[in-house]
Amino acid sequence: MSKDLNATGRWLRKITQSLAAEPQDRAELIEQLRDANQRGLVDGDALNMLEGVLAVSDMQVRDIVVPRAQMVFVRRADPAAKILPVVIESGHSRFPVMDEDRDDIVGILLAKDLLRLFGEPTAVRERFDIREFMRPAIFVPESKRVNVLLKEFRRNRNHMAIVADEYGGVSGLVTIEDVIEQIVGEIDDEYDIEDDQNIRREAERQYAVRGLTRIEEFNEYFGTALSDEEFDTVAGLVMKQLGRLPRRGETLTIEGFELRVMRADRRRIDLLRVTSPRDIVPPEERAHGG
Repeated sequence: MSKDLNATGRWLRKITQSLAAEPQDRAELIEQLRDANQRGLVDGDALNMLEGVLAVSDMQVRDIVVPRAQMVFVRRADPAAKILPVVIESGHSRFPVMDEDRDDIVGILLAKDLLRLFGEPTAVRERFDIREFMRPAIFVPESKRVNVLLKEFRRNRNHMAIVADEYGGVSGLVTIEDVIEQIVGEIDDEYDIEDDQNIRREAERQYAVRGLTRIEEFNEYFGTALSDEEFDTVAGLVMKQLGRLPRRGETLTIEGFELRVMRADRRRIDLLRVTSPRDIVPPEERAHGG
């Protein structure tokens, strides 16, 4: 009898240990993943992506939507000559096409579909009809789960959806890149500059400047005297001048310097293109008599 009890006890212990080794909820699973990272079984990038995948399953489209006020759109009635500058200056690849107002989105325009216009005579461009280029707009509710949206993007080969609020109005848009960035982190583009520099010369009198660049550093580089009494960063100064968070592509002038917003999201200004009214000698060259 005692042998049977001992055998049963060993069996119960094995079952208990087996169950205890498995995560009982998501918090325990994440803890085990982080432990695996500490032991070198999972690298940091993989850990971040796994946590991103788990987080996405709890998110709704309203959590990642690009707000309506920041949408870059084109109007259905506009000629090609007015649409092309918007496409070129914004740097986007897809544009909602608006009819009367932003609640009336009638399609999506792809920048690549306009390329063939460049090779056409002026007379052909003047007869431009955007309806020949538009693609159907996909609408999704704010409450749609982000992981479900990603599946739909992949299945239908769409890259952008217009987000509708509970009253049927347009609250913003969401792209496949917005979803993927929740998993892999921010996706850099051609405007990115190195981590160890805030200001980079791109061309004659043209510079890429991080939004978080301190005004003191900006003044030192460009020889300006911008006040940093109210704000510490260039992004803060830009928002003060505009009175709001700007959209990508917006431009303003401060003391003769043109500042164009190259990248911004619903929380911050990330990158600016600064055009100087004069040639600038960088501080490091000035220090060496350059």
